[in-house]
Amino acid sequence: MTAKTLILDYSWSGTTAKMATALQAVTGADKLDLTVASGTFGDTMNATADIANEQRSAGDFPTLTTSLPNLNDYQTLLIGGPVWSGKVSTPIRTLLNQLGDFSGVVAPFYTDAGTPGGYEDEFESRLTKAQFVPGIGMTAGDLRHADEQLVGWWRLFKIN
Repeated sequence: MTAKTLILDYSWSGTTAKMATALQAVTGADKLDLTVASGTFGDTMNATADIANEQRSAGDFPTLTTSLPNLNDYQTLLIGGPVWSGKVSTPIRTLLNQLGDFSGVVAPFYTDAGTPGGYEDEFESRLTKAQFVPGIGMTAGDLRHADEQLVGWWRLFKIN
């Protein structure tokens, strides 16, 4: 099997989607945008944060409406999402729960308002068999210079 990379991203506001598109340009990877049912989250970030906190408390994470390909066809998964209250967004938690027996390499990329909190620690703790590689986070302002940062991260990623 040829080493293949898949970018999977969930974006509530469009910021993570911009980062995913820039990452695809750098890596040449396949890309899949993750979605949840319309109305799952609120119209504002505060309302969305409240809903996500309720989902976390109940352990009831949203269903992804995107059909996933056979992830075992890929060696590397780059998984992107927003940081919500210093944590992994609940749609990405759903995805991480679905990785199951995937034993390839997984790295997060994420967007935040300047406080990623324990995002990478939580992300890594959700993996059962996959090999975790430290990711990269950016703010919306960082996206103006995303290409050079992503190229640097991807080079380090490919060396390890």
